Amino acid sequence: MQLTLLRRSKKKPVERPVIPALTPDAVVAHDYSLRLQYHAKGGDGVRLPAQAYGPQLLPDLLAGLAVSQVDLVEPLNAEFTDAAPQITSPAEAMLWINARHPLRPLTRHALYLFESVDAIDPAYETLAVALLHGEMDTDGLPRYDAIVGGLISYWDETTGELIVRPIVGWGGAGTRSDIDRMAQRLLVKLFANVIHSQGALGLHPAERPVAVAGDSKPCPHCSFTAVDRRAFYCPKCGMRLQR
Repeated sequence: MQLTLLRRSKKKPVERPVIPALTPDAVVAHDYSLRLQYHAKGGDGVRLPAQAYGPQLLPDLLAGLAVSQVDLVEPLNAEFTDAAPQITSPAEAMLWINARHPLRPLTRHALYLFESVDAIDPAYETLAVALLHGEMDTDGLPRYDAIVGGLISYWDETTGELIVRPIVGWGGAGTRSDIDRMAQRLLVKLFANVIHSQGALGLHPAERPVAVAGDSKPCPHCSFTAVDRRAFYCPKCGMRLQR
């Protein structure tokens, strides 16, 4: 039986609609935005004697204020010197994630907040932190209207005494008009707990150690590098420096 050859029918060209020229006013713009605001308040420091238990006493000073478990975060190791919670610097952000991922979500959030606004130096300062006001979500993170905070400490480079100062922070995708007043009240209560603690010696200005005379050799006890040449004690571990 003879097969009939199949012939392809010629298709007519598709007529495309003519798009009229548009003016800028005729284009509908869909806006997308996200505003994040983080705030922190800190107080002056209080001097505690060198023979005290050191930063390990900080969680006890949060008694009556903390509404969650208190975590004690010690200074970072030398390998995480460049760690920073900045997405624009992938290498530093990855170091920060590696250093902070074992912590609880609330503690990790508090460190992100305080380090982002430069309220703490993680290289040599110790932080005792907890939820002070508000609630957490199902993931263990504080809501935008919750307040986290606690106490920050470091060892004085001249006297070897422990300097302790209060800190509170809040923020995220939201605002509340009364949150600032509540944060101020909590800051005063934290400061009162420290100043009335056993062995408090007096007040200390809220300033950080600065190696104005140039950096000396790293601390032989903890390898901390930013030690002033005139310092007698390491601000990170509190041990006497060799001269």
